[in-house]
Amino acid sequence: MAKLRRNLTLQLGAVIVCAVSLHAATPITEITLPGDHLYTESITSLKDGTLIIGSLGKGNVSRIPYGTTNVVEFIKPGSNGLHAVFGVYADEKHNTLYVCSNTDKGVGVAELKTFDLKTAAPKGSYALPEQGSFCNDIATAADGTAYVADTRHATVLMLKPGASAFEVAAKDPLLESADGLAFGDKRVLFVNGVNTGKLVRVDLGPDGKATKVTELKLSRPLARPDGMRTISKNRLLLGENGNNNVPDGGTMSIVTFSPDGQTANFQILKSGLPPTPAVTATKGMAWVAEGKLNFRNTPDKDPGTFKMYAVPLPKK
Repeated sequence: MAKLRRNLTLQLGAVIVCAVSLHAATPITEITLPGDHLYTESITSLKDGTLIIGSLGKGNVSRIPYGTTNVVEFIKPGSNGLHAVFGVYADEKHNTLYVCSNTDKGVGVAELKTFDLKTAAPKGSYALPEQGSFCNDIATAADGTAYVADTRHATVLMLKPGASAFEVAAKDPLLESADGLAFGDKRVLFVNGVNTGKLVRVDLGPDGKATKVTELKLSRPLARPDGMRTISKNRLLLGENGNNNVPDGGTMSIVTFSPDGQTANFQILKSGLPPTPAVTATKGMAWVAEGKLNFRNTPDKDPGTFKMYAVPLPKK
């Protein structure tokens, strides 16, 4: 009898362990962000699975530890002169969080703010050089050079490590409404146009500046493309807001390129969403965030809650 009880206890323990393991292995695929009128314009992530979220509406930056839905404020409104938060980008190699700050609706000074990625301590603030600039998104090169999309001036700026001011990396009519940007290779930067629907390849020279700007052919039209993140060499994650008159046109896709590098191909991972400008990938999951920026022009309407969704990231 005692032996039977021991066997039953062992079997029950094994069942509990399996159940706990199964629960722990089940990834979180939906997070509701606390608060209202957040207008989440950009997200980024760390290798350990931490998600970092910027709020255009609140002017702050929050973190979500891996495996939880616990949203913790990381950078408070006004810190380091922060205004409305657009692009956020984590450079773990150089322990820096980059944040695009614009005054409400982009009227006034546009700045790139930098913070310590671990402590949130302010590190620097850099004004975009042209009057009326709009700091939209960021990507960093392996050496720590930060590239920034100035949406209003068809320009990609660069801030080299230790520099106190921006340099122009690329300025071209093909970069009209430049928004999301991501590296495909160490000297190839891809830039999309939120209003033009274009995807542009910028080849960079040893000095970090453009040697060639090329419009790519697309396997399908893009509907207000926005955030982009590098997944691997010449493999990107892209968020589309969708057309303004389509409330559920938001899409997240994987972007790959033809062998000659002239055509971009798109594999849809998730669709039927509200405008979704923000994407990131970590721990084998592709994340997209609702931005609902269209509601900013209709303040009498309630945008409701803001959510983030994840789907498994295909290996190929």
